[in-house]
Amino acid sequence: MTFIVGVTGGIGSGKSAATNYLANLGITIVDADVVAREVVQPGQPALVQIATHFGNEVLLPSGELNRATLREIIFANPEQRKILENITHPAIGAAITQQLQQASSPYAVLASPLLLETQQHQLAHRILLIDTPENLQLERTSKRDSVPQAQVRAIMQVQMPRIEKQQRAHDIILNDSTLVALHSALEVHHQQYLNYAKHHAKQH
Repeated sequence: MTFIVGVTGGIGSGKSAATNYLANLGITIVDADVVAREVVQPGQPALVQIATHFGNEVLLPSGELNRATLREIIFANPEQRKILENITHPAIGAAITQQLQQASSPYAVLASPLLLETQQHQLAHRILLIDTPENLQLERTSKRDSVPQAQVRAIMQVQMPRIEKQQRAHDIILNDSTLVALHSALEVHHQQYLNYAKHHAKQH
């Protein structure tokens, strides 16, 4: 079993910049957001289950998932949200596990904004938090996505509080300055993870 590092961070923390850097070093990155989209592609069992339960109005003419319609349904009804999660979460979990097992790099990264909020953290041997002050999260995200700060704040309120993430992470990189600073901090952790992976491989 490959040594797994879970990488997480709130919206606008620079999580993607961090995983891009590690990917350039040859590390396999399994992105939970990408997997979540993959499991509801046409032809996937999860999409068939979703259409069976919610009806064909959640499908576009192309056969793809109509996210807007589905979002309206589950937004209005927490019970339906639970049903959707019961369909998608096991499919996402199975796909993540499979992709991590197929990793060919010394260690693999599971990147997930909800790593600590879901069962996904149980897959990781170590958790790296890309941490950013809230004012910077707001500024970066509203600039990047051209959305009002109030909208970003609403997303942040749903995510686990920053202090709780800090308490649950093994490693923390404060990403509050330049990309160069982020990369040099990552380089240090990368070397540590290579060492952990070596010891892990010996034990298994």
